[in-house]
Amino acid sequence: MTILPLLQAAAETAATASNNNTGLALIGAGLGAGLAVIGAGLGIGRIGGQAVEGMARQPEAAGRIQTAALILAARIEGAALFDVVIAFQIQGKF
Repeated sequence: MTILPLLQAAAETAATASNNNTGLALIGAGLGAGLAVIGAGLGIGRIGGQAVEGMARQPEAAGRIQTAALILAARIEGAALFDVVIAFQIQGKF
């Protein structure tokens, strides 16, 4: 696990730049935006894979499955965009 020491060093550097709350808030905003994008990618990938599998099993329902998959993917993308905007607003406060 080489990421933990890297994050700790970044937190210490950011915390000493101004004060403790500012550095940690910026790291939290960055992590929040990153996790939102990763989660959205995983969710959309899973929807796509399951939709293709469903269409392969029941080709006659392909239109309905595709429509439902597009709606769900748009909802996930909207939630991820909202999360990223909130993270950037937190970053802008400091």
